[in-house]
This record gives sequence, structure tokens and C-alpha cells, in this order.
Amino acid sequence: MKCFTMSKINFVSLGGCQENGKNLYVVEVDSKIFVLDCGIKFPTSELYGVDYILPDMTYLENNKKNIVGLFITHGHEASMGAVFDFVKRFPQVKVFASHFTLALIKDLLDSKNVKYNAEKMIEVNSRTNYKIGTTGVTVSFFNTAHNIPDSYGIIIHTVDGNIIYTSNFTFDQNQHQADYLSMFNTLVRASKEGVLALLPESLGALHEGTRGTIFEFKQRIENIFVQSNNRLIFTLFSDDLQRIQQIIDIAISFNRNIAVLGRKTQRTIDLGMKMGYLRVPEERLVNLKFIDEKNKNEDPNLVVLVTGERHEPYYMLQRMATKRDRLINISEKDNIIVLTQPYPGTEKMAARTLDMIFRVCTNVTTFTSDLLPESHANREELKMMINLLHPKYILPVAGEYRHQYACIQIANCVGFDVNNNLMIPDNGDIYTFTDGNFTGIHGSAAVGEIMNDGDAVGDVGSVVMRDRELLGESGVVLLYTNINPRTKKVITPLQVVCKGFGYIQIHPEFKETIVEEFNKVADKYLSQTRIDWSEFKSDIRNSVSRLIYKQADASPIIIPVLISTDPTHLIKPSIDMNANGKNSSKKVPAKKATTKKAQVKKEAKVEKKAEVKKEIKPKAPRKPRVTKEKTEVKKTVKKVVKKEESKA
Repeated sequence: MKCFTMSKINFVSLGGCQENGKNLYVVEVDSKIFVLDCGIKFPTSELYGVDYILPDMTYLENNKKNIVGLFITHGHEASMGAVFDFVKRFPQVKVFASHFTLALIKDLLDSKNVKYNAEKMIEVNSRTNYKIGTTGVTVSFFNTAHNIPDSYGIIIHTVDGNIIYTSNFTFDQNQHQADYLSMFNTLVRASKEGVLALLPESLGALHEGTRGTIFEFKQRIENIFVQSNNRLIFTLFSDDLQRIQQIIDIAISFNRNIAVLGRKTQRTIDLGMKMGYLRVPEERLVNLKFIDEKNKNEDPNLVVLVTGERHEPYYMLQRMATKRDRLINISEKDNIIVLTQPYPGTEKMAARTLDMIFRVCTNVTTFTSDLLPESHANREELKMMINLLHPKYILPVAGEYRHQYACIQIANCVGFDVNNNLMIPDNGDIYTFTDGNFTGIHGSAAVGEIMNDGDAVGDVGSVVMRDRELLGESGVVLLYTNINPRTKKVITPLQVVCKGFGYIQIHPEFKETIVEEFNKVADKYLSQTRIDWSEFKSDIRNSVSRLIYKQADASPIIIPVLISTDPTHLIKPSIDMNANGKNSSKKVPAKKATTKKAQVKKEAKVEKKAEVKKEIKPKAPRKPRVTKEKTEVKKTVKKVVKKEESKA
């Protein structure tokens, strides 16, 4: 290794260390920032309503003038799912990715309605060498074997040695995905130049021994097809394109029709078919219609691929088992094949889903981890990568703490010193290398989790999550009434509405206790000259909360709704104003007082008229000729009369 000048290199993880997902790593060479991957993390079960989690990019925003580019390794959301947020924040920064990964990124940006400059999207391959001006730094890529096409590792060539980020990889040569000759040549060449630091993935560091091979997996799936004459339902993760392709290939060989459930997977498959990465005959793809009296989607020749992220395949199976799904309802004749190992935090949901399925259908096959081809490097493959590169320092990334620790133990087994050469990085710590030597952790970067709930990005904080947790555990109690602010009296009785709080259903008399507590607080505030509504509500919330906790040993969310209502101001006279703003309503003349003599004369006239009417028998009147014009005129006259009467 040749060192021409002294350089300062910083490494900081903004996400991806001591967690699964949200990969975002920063390598800073003499103030030039190289961003490696930009992914999201999926929430655990306690994060109610959160769709996904973004990394905090405050450190990058504070140094945005020094960002050279964003380099993406592959098309999984853990590595590229947050690119849309990056592009919005840094529209002038170039994004480097492979052909297929770049297509997935553009599709993601379009789906998020994020505008981007196509010239800033740079396509790379294993022959790409991106030189950074006169800094002497070059970025190159090497092909890796993973369960999605066009996966690459990244090499940053510096004067102090190479920094290699492997991302997700395996050395499983049965997968036929990587150009191993090119891969080994690149790694050997990088090793000869000298490797300052290796950033290996660690998610598979706990896996020992051999894994299930592609051949064994294919043979087991084919046996299921041979033994089944009815509908087959597979569960798959949407980002595992390799396994999706294998199931499709086997289904085609058995002349079966294929239906893919999952919008995201459908888009990815369409994209893969257009680009030639997936081979799916269009005549074999079936678009399912909604279930009705005529259509049941129960074709015995059908293969259904239920796809999604993390918990989504299990959730879809639950709907199918309870006959709430609009496309597929599981019957006792179906064959269910579960190829999705539960992620951390979804184990309970997976077990509950299997129990629900067995109540309807007993033809269920679950593939355990030792039967599924692994897409992350196991212990032996990590040893091979370390011995091949022989780096000076090893900082395992992309995994929980136990995975990173296992990777450190693997490196220790092949001769590396735990105290001097091996480190377990944590998000935010800035590791500094000066003149090719580690000089310690100097400072920290702002890190955190930006939770996304639908269109609300960053607005879902700890307070919101605590409220959702309380709603999920203890429910909510709504108290509302109308209060006259002028007379300072409660107009309507207090209404108590409970959602998720079942104590009142068992003890309905407890409502009266809540009303009494409310009246005590109301008497206190309504006796004052001025009502402080915020303090009024806060006092009600605290008093009722203490009462419920003391009586029911529960802590539901209390929401008081006090509606200020003054009945004297509710009815207002309607005044018709003309164009000049003056009152245009006609004055009604006052009635004159009538005397007794006038009243007698009036009554006499009425009696005479009545007598004349009785004596004279009028002839039958002729029916007038009614024309359309006359009827229309009558209608308009009636309308005008009604308007005048309403004005009067």
C-alpha cells in the first residue's frame, strides 16, 4: 500500500447499525462525502399505524456542499427505499446505481410524485470507475450474488487504502446470479492495493453450516406441484425476486396459471419483464376479479403468489382464511405453502395466522430457514470475504447488535485482534482514520427515526405513538356538553362516550360518578367572572383520569369537549338588503282599530252575501280553453306571489 499524502477519513452510520434496515452510511475523505445506500426500516408491532421509518439526514444537510454522490448497492427498500426523501432534500446530488436498481428508483420517485433530473441518475456496472476531481479518490463496483438482480458492492479507493462496503452478498454459486470470475478478480485486485477498512453485512453472521440449495428447494416445490391437483397459494416477500422467479418457472413447467397479489410486486414484476430480468409468459398471468355470486376464483389450475413486506403476507392470509378478502377465500381443498420466515416483531402474527389457516385448511406446508436458500452471507462466507481481502480494520454493519457481535467473533477466529482491529459501530458515532490509522471516535452526528404515517412524514413523534399505545391498551373516554358562556350554566347534560374502555359497560352506574365529578369542576369554573377554557378542560381531564384510575385501575385517554353555546344568539332576523345596502323590505301598515258599530255593519254584510249565495244558483261555468302559454303565465304569477308573500 502506497501512501503519498496524509489524509483524514471519517466513517459515520446514520442508520443500519444495531438495527435491521434503514441503511445509510457516510464515508468522508478529506471533507468529500460519499453516501452509501439510503434505505427505510419497517416498523415493529408497537409502532401503531406507522408505515415505514426514514433515517435522519440532518448531518448531510449540514454538509450538503461536500456531498459527492449517493451510491446505491441494490434494489431492496432497506437500501434504496428512502432515495425519494434524499432527492427532495438534495436535488443537485448525483445518484449512482445499476441498470435495474436505477429503474426501481425512478419508479419509486414517480410513485411519490418526486421530480428529479434524469441527468443526475448515473448508471453503473462492474467496469465503472468514478474519479473525484484531483482528490485521488475513485469509486468502483463489484458484482455480488443476492436475491435481486444487479446487486453490487462498493469500493472507495483512497491514498490510505480501500474502503469496501459489501452490502448484502453470498458466495452461493448455485444461484447463477453473480459473475464470480469478475467478482473475485475485483476483490483480489483491491486486496493487493490494500484494504483500510471492510464494512461487511452481518445479518447472516449467526447462521452456521450449510444452507438449503437452489436444487433442493426446487425439488421440494416440484413435489408439492406433483401431489396437488387443486389451487396452490404461496406466500413470498415482494423483494425476493429470485424466489418469485423460481416459483413462476415451476408453475409454467406444470402448465399452471399464475396470479400475483400485491401492487408493489406487480409493478416490480412488470418492470423486470420489460427489462428482461424476469421471464414470465404474459398468457400465463391472470388478473383476478372480485368475488361475487358467479366468480369465486377457485380454478384448480391456479397458482396464487401472496406477496408483501414484513407482515403483509400474513395479514392477507388472515383475510383469506376469514373470507374477508375480495379476491381469494381459502377453502379446505387449497394447498398453502409458506415461504416467508417471520421478521423480528412479527412472530406472534405469523403463529396466529397459521392457527387461523388450519381451522379452514389443513394442507399447509411451512418451509423453515434451513430449507430456504439464504440471501445473506453466513459464517463461512464472511470468513472467506475477510481472508480474501485481509483488511486492516473491520466494522460490521447492516444488522442488529447480536449480528455485529457475531461478525466480530468470526473475524477474531481468523486472526484479527478484537481490541485493535475490530469495532462494533453504532449510529451517530464518527470513526476517524488519520494517515491510515484509527485515531478514535471524534464527535457524533445527529441520528434518529423519522416515522411515516401515510402522507404525514416526520409529524408522527413520540407523543403521537404514546397516545396510540394508550388507545390500543386502555381506550378513550369522550366527555362533551354545551355551556352558555353568558349565563355560565350547563345547557345540556354531560354525555359520556367510551371507545375501547369496557368498565362502563359492566358498571353503567359509574357514568353518574363521572357526571358528579364533572359538575364539581364545572361549579368551580362557572362561578368565576371569566372562564379559562383551557384550564377548565385540563382540570376535567385530570380529575376524571384520577377517578377512573382509582375506580377501574385503567388509564384511558380523556377528551373533554366543551361547546360554548348561547341560545339567544342562535335565532337572527333575516333582513333583505338591496344593492345600496339599505333595507328593502316593505313596511306593513298597522291595522286600524275597529269600533262596535263598524263590526256590526261588517257582520250584517257577510250574512246578506251568504243568503244571496243560497238563493241564486249559478249556472255551470264553461270550461275555459287552457293553452300552454296560459298555464306557464299562471305558474310564473304564482311564483311571484309566493316571493312577495315571503318578503312581507
